[in-house]
Amino acid sequence: MKRIWIYQADRILTVEEGQQIAVELSAFAEQWKVHGKPLSASAELCDNLFIILKVDEDIAAASGCSVDSSVRFLKGIEDRYHVQLFDRMQFAYKSTNGVVVANREEFEKLLAAGEIDDNTLVFDNTITYDHQLDSAWIVPFKESWHKRLFA
Repeated sequence: MKRIWIYQADRILTVEEGQQIAVELSAFAEQWKVHGKPLSASAELCDNLFIILKVDEDIAAASGCSVDSSVRFLKGIEDRYHVQLFDRMQFAYKSTNGVVVANREEFEKLLAAGEIDDNTLVFDNTITYDHQLDSAWIVPFKESWHKRLFA
């Protein structure tokens, strides 16, 4: 089973930034280790917004040290590209213009204005296994943890 970690930027990255980060992600995944042994890992950038790290736990699970190394790597991306990846109060949703990012205050205003409603598709970056990407990552607002937060 593949364990995943999803990190969302606080803004849509430019195409150039996305291309550069994709190269860095690939290089990181190739050298990512647990206790000195390579992990069966991959890393990808989706929608120039989401970084998804995957580890095949059937081969070897990521440990505290290997997770720490991924956090250090991602902090480096934050510094180099002037982007926030650890702010969990940035929300992504689908609009007619594509994927949009809003901070908590903006999201609340959009909700109050009716621009976000129960059927708006939101991204749940708290999922932990890759099989959930198809069924639980993008869900209607009414079925998300966001609904409880903004109740």
